[in-house]
This record gives sequence, structure tokens and C-alpha cells, in this order.
Amino acid sequence: MNVPAQYRIAGRSASDIAASVETEVREGRLVPGRALPTVRELARRLRVSPTTVAAAYQRLRLRGLVAGEGRRGTRVSHRPPLPTRSPGSAAASLRNLADGNPDPRMLPRLPVLRPEQAVRLYGERAALPDLVEHARRELAADGITGEIAVVSGGLDGIERVLQAHLAPGDRVAVEDPGFTGVLDLVSALGLGVEPVAVDDFGARPDELARALRQRVRAVVLTPRAQNPTGAAMSAERTRDLRAVFDRGPEVLVVEDDHAGPVAGAPTVSVCPAPARWAVVRSVSKSLGPDLRLAIVAGDATTVARVEGRQRLGMGWVSHVLQRLVLTLWLDRRVTGRFATVAETYAARRRALIAALARRGIAAHGRSGLNVWIPVAEEAAAVAALAERGWAVRAGEPYRARTPPAIRVTVSTLKPAEAERLADDLAASLQAVPAAATR
Repeated sequence: MNVPAQYRIAGRSASDIAASVETEVREGRLVPGRALPTVRELARRLRVSPTTVAAAYQRLRLRGLVAGEGRRGTRVSHRPPLPTRSPGSAAASLRNLADGNPDPRMLPRLPVLRPEQAVRLYGERAALPDLVEHARRELAADGITGEIAVVSGGLDGIERVLQAHLAPGDRVAVEDPGFTGVLDLVSALGLGVEPVAVDDFGARPDELARALRQRVRAVVLTPRAQNPTGAAMSAERTRDLRAVFDRGPEVLVVEDDHAGPVAGAPTVSVCPAPARWAVVRSVSKSLGPDLRLAIVAGDATTVARVEGRQRLGMGWVSHVLQRLVLTLWLDRRVTGRFATVAETYAARRRALIAALARRGIAAHGRSGLNVWIPVAEEAAAVAALAERGWAVRAGEPYRARTPPAIRVTVSTLKPAEAERLADDLAASLQAVPAAATR
């Protein structure tokens, strides 16, 4: 990470100090992950009371610009809700295994709509009835029944569901490691984060029970293709989690099924057991991220609140996009390839995990597009692989309390490349200075 040599925080009031920090973040002088001065240190610099600085930091936390990380202090959020100048893409010279994207060659070509299909006016239904009915049948076949809403992508659905029930200051249990989009979204909504450790089968029941004792108001789970670890919930794990929910206080449960039919694992769900629940199923990994569409299935109250708030803002998801998705779903040549796509991703995961295992390196990836590789020191591993031509993601933005790791997106990784990457990672880990591994 490139850390700017200088930044300036100024102000005499909490609002001025918060605005100053926001400017530094927006202008790229305070980069994501950078630690801010302690409350007492900044109060001394600015000659204001610690109470004033604490109030400024609280404002920034509620806006999702910074996050309190215990002994690590207060840091700039890894993806603050601002158009920052910090670089977010891999260098063009590197083999990009960092972006989390599906393989473009695995995505279908978009159909051309007839003119009469593309014309919709104010006052018509927000969701196409045929799209809703098709989604209802597909979800019911997976054992998920409820009301249906159409939203603009997975994170849009999660945000709307959380806002339908929660207020700033409420706590949300999230997976650790977990998807940065969810972590950043929760922070940007002014919600507190309660990490729940995961293993290869998803959220651990003992960790979920502990989180519920912390009086969280909501839980966000990934049933399969968990990002970044590739975890996938089994039927046994689902039963165990349901038992924890049954014994605990009533909470909102949100499932992020972002990969859907190309996840490489069967559909499982703890829903609709809780009274308030939602399953958000995106088309981004199966049909293409640019379609920006997801289905929300949930209890009647949750879906009604999502649709009601949607009508007061954007109104509806573009009917052009809805019609494109429905046309693709009805095309058996498209849906018939989902199993092949899922198996292709699975073969690429297995190839890398096996190659690493032959070199004594443990890795995780039961489903989805990513492999999670524990390392002793993330920055050193990422830098060493970059020197050898590979771009991968450091695990820090995904983690709260869990050990260091790197994330490798395998959606485009060929078996021969997996062998080279495993060789380079093994050499990189051996080259890490002993002091960095302690």
C-alpha cells in the first residue's frame, strides 16, 4: 500500500475535524487502512478537548469513513463511501487474480430485445410479473418460499433489507473473514460489526451463538461461494445454525447467495425459519455484473418495506434489464451451461489447491471463484508475488479477528498457471524474512 508522507487534520469543532478527515480521504492523502491519531494525540495537536475529537471520530464512524479496530485504533475504512483517488486495480503488467470477477468467457451474450419489449412508462408494475413468477418457481424448487422483490444487485438488496429493520448504532453479525462489500456497507450505514468466524462449511455455530449473546439485531450469512474463503454450508451446518437461531433472540437473517447456480455447491438455507429473513440472489456471477439485478425473497414485512422504500427513490429496476434477465433465464442454452460453468470454476479451484498442497501449503475453496491461502505476512506475500508477475489480494480488508491470508481469484486460472503460481508462492513464502513470520 502506498502511504502518503503527509496529511493534515485541522479544525476546532467536531464537525470541522470530521470534514477535514473526509477531505484528506477524498483527496487520497489518507488512504484506506491508514491509522488515524489516537483521540488524545489529535486533541493535543489541535488543542481541543478529547471529547471533541471523540465526537468527530464518532461522526466519521457513523458515515462509514473510519472504523474502530480495538487495539489497532481507528483506521480509514478499506472502502470508504467516497470517490477516493486511491488506486483500486491491478497493474496491467500483472496477471490479474485479484479482482473477484467471473470469467468473461463463461458469461452469455446478451440478447437483443424487440422495440415493444423495451418500452415501459410510469405507473406500471415495478417488477415484471413473468420475472417474479420465474424467480418464485426457481427459489421454491430450492426450498425457499416467500414474497419477491427485484433490486439493483446483491449489495443493493442487502442494504435495503438492513435499512428496512435497523437504525444507526445497531449491531450486525458478519462473517470473519467476510466480503468487503458487506463489511464496508454495514459500516457506511452506521451499524456496528460483530465478527463471526467461519470454517470451510460457513459460519461456525458456536461463533453465531456468541454473536447473538452480544445483542446483534441482524446476521448476514453466505450459504455458498463465500467470499473470500470459498466456504459452502452443508445440510448439517444449516441444521446446526437453525438450532442456534431457534434458541437465541429474534434477529433479522440475510443470506447473500451472490453466485447462485454457478457457485459449485447445492442450495442450502437457514431461511425462512426466522420471523424476519431475506435471501438475496444476484445474477452477477452467472449472467454478468453489468446487469445489476438481484432477486430478494423474504417475509412479507421485509419485502413490503424494501419495495415501499424503493418506490420513494429509484422507483423500479430498469424493465430493460429485467426483460434481459428473464430472456436469458428462459433460454435453455444459457441455463443449461450453468452446471458446466460451475464445474469449470471447481476444476480451477481444485487445480490450485492441489498444486499448493503438493508444496506443503494449505488453502481453502469449497465453492465459488476464490481460494483463500493463509500466510504469515500478507504484504510480503503480495509484494513477492507481484515481483513474479501475479496480482492477488491481501486478506486484511476481509478480516477482523482471523489470521492473515491472501485471496486468489481462480475464475480464469488455467491448470498450467496453477502450477506456476504454486511454485512462485512457495518461493515467496520461503523468502519472507524470519522476523516477519514471528
